[in-house]
Amino acid sequence: MTSDHPHGRGVLIVRNAASGTSVIRSDPAATFAERLPEAAVRELAEGEDLADVVAAAMESDAAPAVLGIYGGDGSVSRMAGLARHYDRPLFAMPGGTFNHFVRALGIDDVDLAIDALEAGSTVPVGVVEAIADDDEPITVLNVVSVGAYPELIDERERRRSLGKWLGGVVATWTALRSTEPLTIVLGGRRARVWSVFVSVGRNDPDRVATMQRQEADAAVLDVRIHHARGSRVRALAALSFGKRTAAVLRAVRLFPRDADVERLVARDLDLRITPAPGHPSIFVHDGELGERAAGDFRLRCRIVPDALRVFAPATQP
Repeated sequence: MTSDHPHGRGVLIVRNAASGTSVIRSDPAATFAERLPEAAVRELAEGEDLADVVAAAMESDAAPAVLGIYGGDGSVSRMAGLARHYDRPLFAMPGGTFNHFVRALGIDDVDLAIDALEAGSTVPVGVVEAIADDDEPITVLNVVSVGAYPELIDERERRRSLGKWLGGVVATWTALRSTEPLTIVLGGRRARVWSVFVSVGRNDPDRVATMQRQEADAAVLDVRIHHARGSRVRALAALSFGKRTAAVLRAVRLFPRDADVERLVARDLDLRITPAPGHPSIFVHDGELGERAAGDFRLRCRIVPDALRVFAPATQP
């Protein structure tokens, strides 16, 4: 199969310069100029809204046929929602810290993504639509979470001036002293939990924090509910998503017990969430914080199979 977009013709690429600042990554500008000289490359300025940039491009005389994004999971997730809105394929390149979504599709660098674009190779991708209270649906590519992880991200954002890694250390220390269980109602059952993770597609059965997507053509939600029967240390240890780290935590008996983690597979989920007094009403989707008015809120998630076409190698990892 040959590309319908030789040299990047008809492709809009938006770069999020704020993504991946905590890792050393080569500037892709030279690669874009050499391999995609006909693409329209636009750098997202600080405070500029991605949706506004894409809307302006779509209203122009040369509306793009492909929406491309160079950034982290949050940027890719936002562009995925826009690609669905405008019925365009997504051209996603790893430009963030973890790049969970593109790595799940076998894309480890910019050149591999461009190879797929040039080959015209797309794969169908399932997504989750998440709705907080009565807001518009949010397109989610990896995971939605409430509880300890969003609070940790919230604490880290408050310390952004320290840098991502040092801010993360300080946030973790703060969370070890202050994290409290929240109350959820699911299917008429009430429970006190440390966290809930709703993953797009089936995930590693041994993990609690299913932050890294495992499959492209997702058709179910994979839900992990960590019940509040252990310590704060175990609540934060559960957020480990690396196999080696999890293995070490299991060996020293800091990882949550299997009996404390409830695992569900479903096509939709309807949660009523009540934070502990004095704690924020927040959730996280693909690493992005979603804030609610103080107090309880409703979070609904449903799987949407084959919701998006993404340029990726035909052979999936």
